[in-house]
This record gives sequence, C-alpha cells and structure tokens, in this order.
Amino acid sequence: MIVWLNGAFSAGKTSAARELTDLIPGSTLYDPEVTGGTLQYLLPQKRLNEVGDFQDLPIWRRLVVDTAAAMLADLGGTLVVPMTLLRQDYRDEIFGGLAARRIPVRHVLLSPDETILRQRIAGREEFEDDPGHSARIRQWALDHIAPYRSALSWLEKDAHMVDTSALTPRQTAEHVAEVVRTGAAGACEIVQTPEPTGETLAAGVLLFDEQDRVLLVDPTYKPGWEFPGGVVEPGEAPARAGIREVAEEIGIELDRVPALLVVDWEPPVPPAFGGLRLLFDGGTLDSASDRLLLPCSELRAARFVSESEAEELLPPVRFNRLRWALRARERSTVLNLEAGVPVG
Repeated sequence: MIVWLNGAFSAGKTSAARELTDLIPGSTLYDPEVTGGTLQYLLPQKRLNEVGDFQDLPIWRRLVVDTAAAMLADLGGTLVVPMTLLRQDYRDEIFGGLAARRIPVRHVLLSPDETILRQRIAGREEFEDDPGHSARIRQWALDHIAPYRSALSWLEKDAHMVDTSALTPRQTAEHVAEVVRTGAAGACEIVQTPEPTGETLAAGVLLFDEQDRVLLVDPTYKPGWEFPGGVVEPGEAPARAGIREVAEEIGIELDRVPALLVVDWEPPVPPAFGGLRLLFDGGTLDSASDRLLLPCSELRAARFVSESEAEELLPPVRFNRLRWALRARERSTVLNLEAGVPVG
C-alpha cells in the first residue's frame, strides 16, 4: 500500500511523512524529489532545459512508479510518499501505473489555510549559507499557490482532505494514520481489470480514420498503449464484448458486428495468466475524433496512428498482433474487391 501525501509546496508533507513512518508499522519513506534530483545526472542538459519542472519529464513519472513498486517488492509494508501532484493527468498516469501493479493508493491532501501556508513559505530557510537559493525556493512555492488553488476542483473530489492549519507535523501524522487505519481515506477509485484467476479471453477492436490510421488508447490502469476492448464476460459473445467495450471506453456505438481478424494465444507469464486474444475490424469512423469520449478515470488519451507510429507506442506482443490484423484486413479487402463485393 502507498499513502500519498499531496498538497501545496510548504504544506508540511515531508515533515508529516517522517512522523507517519513512526506510526505505521513496517512503513518506509519514499520522496520522489530524490528521483527528480537524480535525473540531472542521467539526462542531457538540453533535455532538462526543455521543461520547467521535472514532473513534466515522462521518464520521471515512469521512474516514480517503477521505484515505488520495486521498494514495496523488496521491503513490503507501506510506502509513505510526500509529493505535490497538481496535474490530474499526471496523477492518473502515476496512480494508474501503480494500480496496474496491484498497488493500492491512499490519497491524502494536506490543506492548510492559505494565510498559514504563506506564513510557512515566508519562514522557509532551506540553505542558511545561500540566502539567494532559499529565496528562489520561497518564490517557487509562492508561484505554485495559484496552480494549487486551481487544482482543488479535482483534488477535493479525489483525496481525503486534512486541514493542517492548526496541526503540528506529529498531529497531522496521527490524523493521517487514523484515517488510513479506519478506511476513511480509502483506496483511489482507479479503474483496473480485476486480478485474473485463470486464462482470460479478451476482445480488441481496431477502428480506423479516413487516412486508414488505427485508433490506440492509453489506459490509466496498465502500462503501454492498447486497442479499445477488454475481457469477455462469462456467457458473452466476443464480438459483442468488443462492441460493449468500445461504447464504454470511447463513447462510440458500432452499428454492425465487427469481423474477426486475428486469434492469438498469449502464454502465461507469471503473475499474468495469459489466454486467447481476439482482434476485430470495427471499420472506418467518419470524423471519429470529434465523437470520442474519454472517461478520465480509465483512459489518459486516444489517437489515430500509422503502423510505424504504432510500433513506437505498443508493446511488441501487441504490435505483432496489430501487424497480423492489418495484413488480414488487407487480404480481406483484396478478396472482396476481386469478388465484386462492395467494401466500406
């Protein structure tokens, strides 16, 4: 389990996190700031100069997930993570990556009154021997009050809020420990496929635009891009499952049963069970991009891509499946044309 302490800069997250590790048995502190600081030694300066905040680097967001998962695998227990997350898409990406690894996240927002927050910022002296650096950190924190205020519209719905205006770090930690223990701060409601107990049957649907590019989606609940679709429910016809999943995921109601293109067997690779994977031809969508609906809890993004672009986005096993499907679709089109059957 992860207890993620969110909040504005200078809200007291790190101080409370240190106290919290004393109150939750078997817990460990992981500060993603350390991961951000490490990137200055790993990435070219040119790449670092392209962003104003290391959170904007995709590699940081991936490393946060991978590091947290690796620490829990090695240490067990609970990971306490003090980190400001003000962009909802970054929250979705990180928490979704953790959900894909079956790691529940308790999201807690430390929210002091803004007057108290400004007083705390004014009193920060990070580097006594470098007043200029300390002043820059204070200004950084002040500059992020407005973005924090804007982010409250989604943070208040997503996280368990704790008003820390009158609380010491120890009192804050005691409150957080209590809401985690009682379940008042429940696991984040991130959509994820239930953990399988045996081989699964999954149906994906290929949808195309007028340029014959294929639609890919980026789920929050597992790593890597994917095709619209999902696990076939007991007693459900696979093609109908594909139709249902397309409607649920992107708001497109297919007007015909899609044709089967590929049947593939995915071998079990623990902890995954593998199973049959089917790909169907959903046809061409006219002006589809204007009709797509992306439930923010399930999908981060959707885009039409060429085959070469798909190779960069899809894991190898999924890209091979796509290649086979595209070749099968081309052969079907040729056969239909030779037989004089209208295609469309």
